[in-house]
Amino acid sequence: MAHMPLIMASRGSKVRLVSVNGGKQMTSRLAAMGLLPGVEVEIISNAPGDPFILDVRGSRLVLGRGMAHKIFVN
Repeated sequence: MAHMPLIMASRGSKVRLVSVNGGKQMTSRLAAMGLLPGVEVEIISNAPGDPFILDVRGSRLVLGRGMAHKIFVN
């Protein structure tokens, strides 16, 4: 399966985090929130103009759209 930016995943889909195209600070911040390679996440909300909301291991996380563009999933 091809990798795509997290921002491209549709609401209700479950995807697995593959990599982060960001600096050390961003990678560390995401890791602290539980977003590590191999982790499965469910897209709760991804409508334009709405917050980008994920379910990560039973916790809801809100990400900025710019950050979601730098996270790659399959």
